[in-house]
This record gives sequence, structure tokens and C-alpha cells, in this order.
Amino acid sequence: MGRPGFWDDPAAGAPLLKERAALLATLEDFQRREQQLEDLEVLLDLAAEEDDPAALQEVHRDLAAMERDFRNWELQLLMSGEEDEKNAIITIHAGAGGTEAQDWAEMLLRMYLRYAERKGFHTETIDLLPGDEAGIKSVTFTASGPYAYGYFKSENGIHRLVRISPFDASGRRHTSFAAVQVLPEVDDRIEVEINEKDLRIDTFRASGPGGQHVNKTSSAVRITHLPTGIVVTSQSERSQHRNRELALKVLRARLYDLERRKREAKKQELQEAQKEIAWGSQIRSYIMQPYRLIKDHRTKHEEGNVEAVLDGDLDAFVEAYLLKREA
Repeated sequence: MGRPGFWDDPAAGAPLLKERAALLATLEDFQRREQQLEDLEVLLDLAAEEDDPAALQEVHRDLAAMERDFRNWELQLLMSGEEDEKNAIITIHAGAGGTEAQDWAEMLLRMYLRYAERKGFHTETIDLLPGDEAGIKSVTFTASGPYAYGYFKSENGIHRLVRISPFDASGRRHTSFAAVQVLPEVDDRIEVEINEKDLRIDTFRASGPGGQHVNKTSSAVRITHLPTGIVVTSQSERSQHRNRELALKVLRARLYDLERRKREAKKQELQEAQKEIAWGSQIRSYIMQPYRLIKDHRTKHEEGNVEAVLDGDLDAFVEAYLLKREA
């Protein structure tokens, strides 16, 4: 940055400035945590000297919060991919199993929204197709925040649920599947060339909730990229212009991802999401009957607290996945 002429071309220097800002933020974060720990040590000594139960309880509470912060920090240190810092675009498709699978897809959506909330990510639904009787057939939403893609990329693949069906009057056990695709949002500085002549843009009335305006005007947008056959839909906004903007954002991410996969020699993770959404291709199983267990088939990590995981407690699975990749 001290080189002569560095400031003459702001665009060329932008990546270096961004890297500097990230390093400074990391350093400041470390210094803040160090100071917090020193303050807690002082408070602990005072609480012990004065035999103050309230102060000891405060130390215990603050230490638990610091432990969660350090765990998040450790996870971020494992995120070394060039895309990990970016926002994430998550799509869920119900697979084999009819109404059961559509209900399962909605359960996964709730789990991921809860996880995003725990991480402080902002979420925005781009497209949602309700199920015929219950649940959802598909949904696409974004998670925005530092390292959102790094946290969510471990979810890419087929998810299998085994439970007693709430839709079966005989109370039989059912197996359901859903596919999750996770993509990094394309940085605005990365140019993804999209020719207007390669696009077919259709408008239609939104099918989901949203009031009279949404359902009586053709505000929903479907964009088909003719050369690749990629189809993207957005119907969550009242404005056709805004839906078009959101659909193009997803299209850019999918085109970028397509080119990225062409350049990569190893495609195993993303290919998992393209397998048949059925038996034998799952990355994780959620067993609720005859026993209760969630097992990741890639890392062999298991959790017995099914309710906590479905409520968004995914850090253990994310950590196991990142550690396996590092190994």
C-alpha cells in the first residue's frame, strides 16, 4: 500500500484493502477477547475473596458465552476456501416420499433458519413452492453474513429422515428424502457474463401468500438461461422488478458455480447434490424411530439429541466436516 502509484487505481487495490480490513478485524477481535478474559480473571478473584455467589454466577455465564465465541472463531479458522467468507444461497427440494418428503423439506428449512438466526445471519426467501397437502416442494433462500457459505457448505447433499409418519393413520414408519444445494453468492466484483438474448423471462402470478396485490398481478419472475437450461424463479416480492433482480442474483451464482465446477478436478461434494434424491445417496440420516440418532455418513459424527439439532444446533456437524476436509 506504500508503493508509489498504489492509490492511482482504486479498483486494482480493492482486494488488498479488503484483505487488510479483514486482518485488522481479526486482530481487534483477538485483543477484545484477551481483554474480556483478563477482566473475568479479576472478577473471579474478587468473587472468591468476598465469597460472592452472584459474582461467581456472572463469571460462569460470561465464560459460557466466551466459550461459544471461541468455538465460532475456531470454526472460522478452519474455513480456508476462497468462497467461505461469502453469503450463501440455499435451495431445498423435497424428494421421494410425497407429502412426507415435503414435510421433511419444511423441517429442514426451519432447522437452517434457526441455525442462521443463531449465527446472526440475515435470511431472505427468494422462492417457495408449497406442498400439495403439507410442507414445501422447494425453497430458495439466502443467508447473509460473515462466513455464511463456510458454515452452510457442509449441508450440501441428500438428507434422509426415518420416523413414524404423522400422515399415516396406521402409524407406520416412513423414510423421506430431501436435497440441499448450497452455493456461494457471487461477489459483485466478479463478472459473470449474461447475454440478454440467452434469457427467456416469463412473468406469472405468485402462488404463495402475500395479499391481493401479489396474487392478482404478474409479479413473479421465471428466468431460463437457454444455453445451460438453468431455470430460476423468484416470487417472494411484490415488485416484478425486485423479483427479477433476485432471480438474476441466483442465476449469476449458479452460472459461476457451473464454471467453477468445470475448473475443479474434484467435484465430489457438489455431485452429491445431483444424485437421485432417494435411498443410498444420503450424506446424513435423521433417525427418530425405532431409536433417536442423527448420523453424518461422511464424517461418522453422531448426535443423540435430535430435537436440538432440528432446532438449529448444527455446529458439531459443521466442525466435524471442516476437520475432515482439513485432514
